Amino acid sequence: MIFLQKLLEKKIITKEQGDELQNEFKNFKGSEEEFIISKKLLKDNDLNKIKAEIFNMPFFENAESLEVPNNVLSMIPEESSRFYKIIPLTLQGNILEVGVVNPDDIKAKEALNFLARQNKITYKTYLISANSFEIFLKQYRNIREEVGKALSALETELGGGDDNIELFSADSKPKPERLSEDAPIIKMVAVILRHAVDGNASDIHIEPEENQLRIRFRMDGSLYSSLFLPIHTHPSIVARIKIVSNLRIDETRVPQDGRFSAKIDNKDIDFRVSTFPTKLGEKVVIRVLDSSEGLRTYEEIGVLGYNLKTLREAIIKPFGLILSTGPTGSGKTTTLYSILQELNKPEVNVVTLEDPIEYFVKGVNQSQIRPDIGYDFSQGLRSVVRQDPDIIMVGEIRDEESASLVTHAALTGHVVLSTLHTNNAVGAIPRLIDMKIKPFLLPATLNIAIGQRLGHRLCPYCKEKTRPNKEVEKMILKELSQMPETAKSFFTAPNPIYIYKPKGCSKCNNKGEKGRIGIFEVLKMTPELEKAILEDPSEQNIIKEAKRQGMITMRQDAMIKALQGLISIEEVFRTTEEQQEIIQEQI
Repeated sequence: MIFLQKLLEKKIITKEQGDELQNEFKNFKGSEEEFIISKKLLKDNDLNKIKAEIFNMPFFENAESLEVPNNVLSMIPEESSRFYKIIPLTLQGNILEVGVVNPDDIKAKEALNFLARQNKITYKTYLISANSFEIFLKQYRNIREEVGKALSALETELGGGDDNIELFSADSKPKPERLSEDAPIIKMVAVILRHAVDGNASDIHIEPEENQLRIRFRMDGSLYSSLFLPIHTHPSIVARIKIVSNLRIDETRVPQDGRFSAKIDNKDIDFRVSTFPTKLGEKVVIRVLDSSEGLRTYEEIGVLGYNLKTLREAIIKPFGLILSTGPTGSGKTTTLYSILQELNKPEVNVVTLEDPIEYFVKGVNQSQIRPDIGYDFSQGLRSVVRQDPDIIMVGEIRDEESASLVTHAALTGHVVLSTLHTNNAVGAIPRLIDMKIKPFLLPATLNIAIGQRLGHRLCPYCKEKTRPNKEVEKMILKELSQMPETAKSFFTAPNPIYIYKPKGCSKCNNKGEKGRIGIFEVLKMTPELEKAILEDPSEQNIIKEAKRQGMITMRQDAMIKALQGLISIEEVFRTTEEQQEIIQEQI
């Protein structure tokens, strides 16, 4: 028990705690290090420093941010690096500095000795964290370099020259047999997919331009151009994607939708494909769905304070409708999954209807909608209610029929979760009425409506605390003065006012922002809201009731997050300007 002994020596744990932990470890299936991580006794960095002490080895911090030249990187092949968990850091003269995850791995030492003899060098080892190692591995992958090699192979295979362009011109119909066996094209598509997964991209855009093919990745809500390819590769790449998606490769005049799965770095990734005819050829958008990730807690998605209290009070009710509203790409489905995790218990039957199934939830009966064969949300709902469900999640209320079925499911003793496209939470009620739901049914049906947007989260490693200028401070103070007491009871504004701004570091690719966080407002059903719906269900009237019940608007929620250092003040105004204008117009 080397690690526990060190914790005792450093007085991080008491002797009594040490004895108790030793007894627990006897029944733990894993290493002592894994046991300590599972108990959250230390932060990762502190654990690595203690590990370095135990093995009498210097700890190399932030190894993932070190840019290693290709000649040094090639001294340890990627396969060896991945298998032995060793990485090249720097080459100082004849000494190769190497990062090691497991210092007591004898096979890793033997591999290093072999590489040293082969390259006629000596080496010096440093301890690195497992997280740094996983991030560092991506340095072996340069998308331009990898695709460039495949492109060169393609040019060689096809003989080069103008014949390439003619063979793959937009007017010709590429032979599916040739394309399905075309190794360079397969390599190009595989590299594009893998880099999208490595970069946590949500979408891949493959777009023909006049003289080139543009590849863009959507990361944290923004599109970034990642690669440009010769235009003559366009039909081949599109055909390859169509083949794996079971789409017609000879049909380029109408949009097509498909899907396929792939195992990338031992993870099962689903890809949803959409083709769209344009003047210059077919554009392809691929949605990247990693079913092993995305299940986040309320805190991780940004439901905090009074909003969290209101949400938890609503989901414990035995029946009723819980709506997540907002535009496309605002994180509605992720919010529903967070709620689903809390509701998912062995004693209840949870059934979902999704298009697509974005994340796998253990213990939940998830069903994929297939409109092409007549299995849409409406048809699925009719079948689901015969499955003895307690909780039903419907991916989206798309039409009058699905709205009617969802409402009646909520009225007949089921908890129903769904999404709706509206600008804000208060817009959910007029929207449902517009979808032919009778106003008198809504008070008995709707528990809460959650309005949301996504804001760029500040990088926690490099954000800078600063004082706002007078104009910005005046706007902040005005917003704080208008906040309801419900917000003030969960949040105390700093005095003096401080805000945070992005700076940029290696951990966020010098963007200053890392990931996204939800901006929320939660409207709950009350007797006063019921009266407003029955008498005058206009958005203006509902906004007045929302203000009376102390609903925190998205602008106010965003302002709280800005003062807590989660987002920048610029992000507050970017994400909530439209909602603020709507509210001001109605009041």
